[in-house]
Amino acid sequence: MHGPVSAAWLLVTLCAATGAYCLLRLRSGVEEQRRAAGGEALMGFGMAVMAVPAAVFTPPSWAWPVYAAVFAAAALRALWAARSGPHHLHHLVGTGAMVYMSVAMAATPPAAHHVHGGSGVPLVTGALLLYFTAYVLLSGARLVPAAVAGAGAGPARWGDRPELARACRLSMGIGMVAMLLTM
Repeated sequence: MHGPVSAAWLLVTLCAATGAYCLLRLRSGVEEQRRAAGGEALMGFGMAVMAVPAAVFTPPSWAWPVYAAVFAAAALRALWAARSGPHHLHHLVGTGAMVYMSVAMAATPPAAHHVHGGSGVPLVTGALLLYFTAYVLLSGARLVPAAVAGAGAGPARWGDRPELARACRLSMGIGMVAMLLTM
């Protein structure tokens, strides 16, 4: 991704930490937490890898199509899961955004990965930016009451804390906004 190196490393750290917490959620006693955790861990680690500054590591040209294929498979899984409820649609949009960014990076010559500017924001990028910005604002507003309600509850296992799962989704939404802004 493009952008300042220090911001990129902060994004890598945020996304990797989110992915690691999502792996902890795979051990949750709550089935819905476990179901969502695997896809969210993939998103977190995938975003962390994609956010590594190009000055440090430029993936080979074959990596971006592989990346797009992995997230296309995750999008198909999210589409299948969306049959059970609309809350899975966010995962579908997120994996679709990762496919879009992977394809965009594959189509961009490696030398251009370091260049800023262009002829404006493509329509898909703008639509994704609007979606994820709205998602971040709504998730942040919902997180405050959940954190207050969770504070009075008894001790819960780390993987069973819904407010932490919401905070992870919020941080991945913020990361997605940051990544889309740098495209």
